[in-house]
Amino acid sequence: MSGPGDVPPEILDRLRPICRRLPDMYEEPAWIGVRWRIRTRTVAHVYTPDPERFPVYARQSNAGEAPTVMTFRAPVDDLLSLTTRGFPFFLAPWGANVAAVVLGDHTDWTEIAELITDSYCEMAPRFLVAQVAPPPPSS
Repeated sequence: MSGPGDVPPEILDRLRPICRRLPDMYEEPAWIGVRWRIRTRTVAHVYTPDPERFPVYARQSNAGEAPTVMTFRAPVDDLLSLTTRGFPFFLAPWGANVAAVVLGDHTDWTEIAELITDSYCEMAPRFLVAQVAPPPPSS
C-alpha cells in the first residue's frame, strides 16, 4: 500500500476542505494515494498512477511525468458530457459511472468541489444528501 506522499501536498490541501464539509465523510489511505469515503463507499480517490503499469494513464502524462488523478462518481446523465470534453476529464477504466480528472495548475477547484459534491450525493444515504448545501464560492 502506498501512502499520502504519492499525492502532491498542495493538491491534498485543496481537496481536504472540500471533502470535510460533507456530512460524515472521512479520509483514509487507499491502496494507492488517498480516498474520501461515506460509510464504506468511496466518493473521491486521488493518486498518482504508474503509466507503465497502467497504460490507460500514459496519454494523460505531462512531459513524461505521471499525472495526479482523481476518480469520482458522476450522475449517469452527466457522465458522457463530462468525459467527452477531453483533457482533463476521461472515463475511468472501471465502473459504470466513474469519471477521472487530471489535477494540477490548470484545475478549476470550484468545478472540483461541485464534482465531489455530486459524487457524494451519488454515494451517501439520502438523509445525509438532504443536509448538503451547494459548495461555497471560491476565493
